[in-house]
Amino acid sequence: MTLRPRLISTVFVLLVFTLALVLAACSTPTTDEVEVDSDGQADSPQNSQGSQPTPGDSGILTTPELVELLAPSVVQVAVSLERGRGVGTGVIFDDRGHILTNWHVVRGASTITVAFADGTIAEGELFRSDPLLDLAIIRVDRMGLTPAMFGDSDTLRVGEDVVAIGHALGLEGGPTVSKGVVSALDRTIIGESGADLTNVFQTDAAINEGNSGGPLVNMYGEVVGINTAKIAIGERIGFAININAARKAAEYLIAQGPLPPPGFLGVGGVDITRALARALRLPVEWGFGVTVIAPGSPADNAGITFDDIIVQLDDVEITRAQDLTDFLRDHPSGTSITVIVVRDARLLITLDATLADQPERGTMDLAPLLPGAYDKPLG
Repeated sequence: MTLRPRLISTVFVLLVFTLALVLAACSTPTTDEVEVDSDGQADSPQNSQGSQPTPGDSGILTTPELVELLAPSVVQVAVSLERGRGVGTGVIFDDRGHILTNWHVVRGASTITVAFADGTIAEGELFRSDPLLDLAIIRVDRMGLTPAMFGDSDTLRVGEDVVAIGHALGLEGGPTVSKGVVSALDRTIIGESGADLTNVFQTDAAINEGNSGGPLVNMYGEVVGINTAKIAIGERIGFAININAARKAAEYLIAQGPLPPPGFLGVGGVDITRALARALRLPVEWGFGVTVIAPGSPADNAGITFDDIIVQLDDVEITRAQDLTDFLRDHPSGTSITVIVVRDARLLITLDATLADQPERGTMDLAPLLPGAYDKPLG
């Protein structure tokens, strides 16, 4: 008689304890419920990513998700050149207006125009460049840009899926997307500067003109390379600069600050071509023939005269006006240079000049052009 009441009470206590455990388990928040963060703000896992695509459990994105993620960070780069216009692609590097592209895309550009994914357009300027790595930094006067996510190119494996995004051939309607694999690592090719471009990797993702400067992306949405070249005689043999080298170079270039304005020599003239050289019986088949000299300019002070043919500045051969322009971009005001000219169709003369600031065009009193000559912009 005494054990029964005690047994009943024990069973009752166990039932109450079990029921409490069940209720406690039922009250644990599920993944669909709203949680509160440390700042007291409600945060729903379904909405915390905004409109950006989210990878699956493995972190891998589908190609459409990847393109949607990268779209705000990819721009079209249009340039005006001496002999026409060109189009390339760029990757937004940071939110301060710096855009990463290829050096050969903006080389010799007189104007740079950047078109964003939202349809807006901004004028850009060449901020810094690394010709040996075929990289350039464009700067636009716009804040709050969406930088791309950058991966680790050292972890790439041959056979890994990659996607190339770029404005191939400058076609309207947004960037072109192509998918392929990492075909090979640690390739060496001849870069646009004429020097070896090392440690690039090869891909069979289609890369065409206009893709240059655009991103090559892994399936996590991370930029692992900057598309730079293809082999025309082969099929689907493209190359990308590894992003680790590109990021290191870009950070160094940005830290240096903007380029100083190009130096001013004070000459204008005509490209010496083979046909012109034969017609005028010149001893050289290339160079820059001087037909304009700004009075009081470095060229005037150095003793450059009409009909001189500039064939070398320092150790750089000058075969045409573009070579002269490129040289002056890399040599600011105050730089002392050596000018080698051919004079009177027979003498090779070495002159010394010190570059000056570019004057306002309205203040330049130009010497007249020689009869029959046409002028190129003063440099």
